[in-house]
Amino acid sequence: MKYLLVTITLMMANTMNSQDKPTLIYVGDPMCSWCYGFGHEIEDVITELGEDVQLEMVMGGLRPYDTQTMTDLKDFLTDHWNDVHEASGQPFQYSILDTKLIYDTEPSCRAVMIVRELQPSTVMAYFHKVQTAFYAENKNPHLTNTYADIAVSMGLNRETFVKKFESKEYKALIKNDFLRASQLGVRSFPTVLLSVKGKTKVVSAGYSKAKKVIENIRKIIVD
Repeated sequence: MKYLLVTITLMMANTMNSQDKPTLIYVGDPMCSWCYGFGHEIEDVITELGEDVQLEMVMGGLRPYDTQTMTDLKDFLTDHWNDVHEASGQPFQYSILDTKLIYDTEPSCRAVMIVRELQPSTVMAYFHKVQTAFYAENKNPHLTNTYADIAVSMGLNRETFVKKFESKEYKALIKNDFLRASQLGVRSFPTVLLSVKGKTKVVSAGYSKAKKVIENIRKIIVD
């Protein structure tokens, strides 16, 4: 239900005149465990502030083009996932850590970028569903159908999505997101920034509770 509320809020925001609205910039990666943990917090932020801000989602690229396998990173990831679960309560399955799948986060970022283009009002909900597919269901993050199935479930055309996802054009375009994150000075995920009247300030870097993020945003807007 929360994902639906976020989607409705974003759709309402998109119908309003947004020229003078502050822009809430969310920089993350679907395969970043702390971004997964931050999911309910950012939902609450958007639900609370949806009519006061416009949303820009940037895929930061946690480990794009990485070549290490899940087993290579098993101990490191297990510790992180345990910490995220303890802090957020988000569910994890750990069996994927015993596979030789490459921990390359570029495909998941590319998928979100495509949904952002095709159906922007649902991009946050799609982002969360991709996270759930990886962390809670251990779906293969290298299979096109992992992302296409979710896109179809949200009303997108499979053929259109797959054509873009598998194209050289979109494999190149995702690099613009990675560059955007770098230009914003983002060094950790998730990072939330607020752009007001041409000035961009960091609201939170890393996992934070919604209440604190909202307080910081309101403080920046007032200042």
